[in-house]
Amino acid sequence: MTHEGVEETNPLGMQGVEFVEYLSRHPDELGGVLSQLGFRLIARHRSRAVFLYRQGRMNIIVNADAQALASHDKPDEGDQINALAIRVADANAAYHRCMQWGAWPIPTRADVMELNIPGIHGVGDSVLYLVDHQRDFSIYDVDFDYLTDEREITPIVPGLDFFGLVQYINPDRTAEWVDFYAQLLGFRALPPDTHFGILPNGTILQSPCKSFYLQLVEPVGDALFDVEWYEQFARLAFGTPDVPLAVRALQARGVPFENNEFSRPDIHGAVTSGLSYDVNFELVHREPPATADRGAA
Repeated sequence: MTHEGVEETNPLGMQGVEFVEYLSRHPDELGGVLSQLGFRLIARHRSRAVFLYRQGRMNIIVNADAQALASHDKPDEGDQINALAIRVADANAAYHRCMQWGAWPIPTRADVMELNIPGIHGVGDSVLYLVDHQRDFSIYDVDFDYLTDEREITPIVPGLDFFGLVQYINPDRTAEWVDFYAQLLGFRALPPDTHFGILPNGTILQSPCKSFYLQLVEPVGDALFDVEWYEQFARLAFGTPDVPLAVRALQARGVPFENNEFSRPDIHGAVTSGLSYDVNFELVHREPPATADRGAA
């Protein structure tokens, strides 16, 4: 045991994802896309241009803060996934364990009376935040002003939840990233023939709580030379027990899906067409565990 109630196979006591954060120069447009996907804007940060969207147990933060945008290495890019917050048994203990295993810390940006969430450097310019899942209060109650008294937003499709993230990596870097996620967070690589959804490339990593996945994708063929390729979180995937039902529900809300020789919706998955500044999302078939605690409220 590494911590009270935490097994060695789950060294940080991970219990799903607290939020996914997008860095955006176009928060209204991205917010419109999230609304089409069934998310609702429920709160705004008290001092920064940061917005909280929620659907079911899923939280997405849109960060349009000028300081955050100015500090980013690639100022001309569109919207992108900037952070992943995972729920752990003890955030401070998890942070110190990550430091012992060689993680790079991020400097705090919390101002007076703001919540300081520990975090480490992830892929590219991204941050991996560590959030206590045993808190008696919501982390958003500290820094955000709620727009209404409503906190619970019914999912557009029953059972819709966070499934995973696609991460682009540079050639011959799969082994390094597998080690990174295994040593720091307890993820494990699934057999090479394991694939979810309709996009087969890459190596699949499963979280120690078995509720969240990372798909590591190296450039294939001439992709490295045909497009600008750099290491980053590239796409967010939602799990759903009924992909066709979810596709129909989202299409009715104006969400377009890829439907061509390379990618078309089926019972296993679907991929949206480019939305706000080329952001897209994925649907993946998944029957959620009946007792899993996979999100934040």
